Amino acid sequence: MFRQLDNVTLRIREEPTTKTMGKYEVLIAENGTGIAVPVQILEAAVQVDETRLLLFLTDDIPYEEMLNIALIDLNDGVKEILTLGGAYLTGSFADLHVAANAVEFSFIGETTWRVEIPTAPFVRLPFTGDPRGVSRPLALQHYIKITANPAPARIDGSR
Repeated sequence: MFRQLDNVTLRIREEPTTKTMGKYEVLIAENGTGIAVPVQILEAAVQVDETRLLLFLTDDIPYEEMLNIALIDLNDGVKEILTLGGAYLTGSFADLHVAANAVEFSFIGETTWRVEIPTAPFVRLPFTGDPRGVSRPLALQHYIKITANPAPARIDGSR
């Protein structure tokens, strides 16, 4: 049921400071949802099902662009946010392809990233299972599955 949406935007709620990130409210068809995300540029929005959206967000920092992938539930708020990238790495969100149950895109290097949303939360041990360059908050329950093909390159170019 995944489908790309073109009526999702962000509106600033709290200005960023030197110590805190800003907060940006998610709008659907210019109507507020009450859900805030910490980054300012919406690259793409994909509807997962009746109440959940997958947002691809960047923070407009030249030469250190990171991609934030947020799963929000319109009834329950932000479920999970993953970050793709790292210090001194820059990426460009491109080649979005929306399939029936997954999203594929390019961001850093010659890697195709794939995001799936399982029907139920899953358990993943900290620091294991995600491709190189992906970080997520410590939690026992996760909602976003991400894979990369081929594996992201190391700093020396090897995979």
